[in-house]
Amino acid sequence: MKTVYLIRHAKSSWSFDLNDHDRPLGKRGRKDVIKMGKHLGEHQPKPEVLISSTASRAFYTALHICDQIGIDEGHIRLDKNLYHAGAAEILKKIKEAPNCDRLALFGHNPGFTSAANALANLDFDNVPTCGMVGINFNVKYWKDVEFGSGMLSFFYFPKEI
Repeated sequence: MKTVYLIRHAKSSWSFDLNDHDRPLGKRGRKDVIKMGKHLGEHQPKPEVLISSTASRAFYTALHICDQIGIDEGHIRLDKNLYHAGAAEILKKIKEAPNCDRLALFGHNPGFTSAANALANLDFDNVPTCGMVGINFNVKYWKDVEFGSGMLSFFYFPKEI
């Protein structure tokens, strides 16, 4: 059994004159990510591999989640291809994942909503900021994951927690 955690970045700030890639987390995002990290740590096993988009808001979401669940930040891998990746690119990253049982990806919409829907035949309108979708796959190797082969394990988002 393999489980992927698709974690959308927390709410970002528009207060600075920065390009999209460099926008930091906003006040609400910093509050939400701490709450969501605690919730994840209390209800799910820790991911073994963490891969984040290089965008500031995704990377800092990953850092805060690591703090809350007790994973050293040095375990986060950065991947520029997750920045605004679509469902096909996200599936590719899952298939290329190193050997582990639980993989966490940190990134962006609309790709994360599309990927969640395609991976587990879901019908989510939107994975909100700092939303977390867990999808189980009855496979031995990540390379065997396909669209439609997953089952929803959990869906957490700040307004629900």
